[in-house]
Amino acid sequence: MRKVSDMLARKGANVVTVDAATLVLDALRIMADRNIGSIVVTENDAYAGILTERDYARKVILEGRSSDHTTVGEIMSTSLPRLLPDNTVDHCMQVMSEGKIRYLPVFNYNELVGIISMSDVVTETILSHVDTIEQLKSYIQS
Repeated sequence: MRKVSDMLARKGANVVTVDAATLVLDALRIMADRNIGSIVVTENDAYAGILTERDYARKVILEGRSSDHTTVGEIMSTSLPRLLPDNTVDHCMQVMSEGKIRYLPVFNYNELVGIISMSDVVTETILSHVDTIEQLKSYIQS
C-alpha cells in the first residue's frame, strides 16, 4: 500500500511559504508564478495554516474584500487535519473526500514536511493501478 511518504518522494517536499502578514495579492502572485493552488502560511517561522484559491474566492471575492488590503492571515484555512508520512493514500483520500479538502499538510512530529493535494492522491492512485496492471501482465505472460 502506497503512503504519503511515497507521494512526497515522487513530487518532492518543497513547500512554498509566506508570512501571515503578507497581502493576499502578493501571495496570489507567488502562487501564479509557481503554478500552485495553495501556499503555506507561517507565523514566527512556524506553520499557521494554508491559503488556497478557494479561500481567496470565498473569503475575499465573495465578501467584497480587497486583495491588496487583506492579509493571508485573515483568510487562511486553519485547523486542517494533519497527515503523517506513514498514512496511506487511501486514508488521504478518505480525509480529503469527507472534509471536501483539496490540500493537507504533512507533519513528521511537529515539523511540516510537505503538502499533499487531491491531485497528488489521484496521481498516486493511477500509478498504483498502472503498477498492478504491469504485474498482472507479467504474471500472465510467465
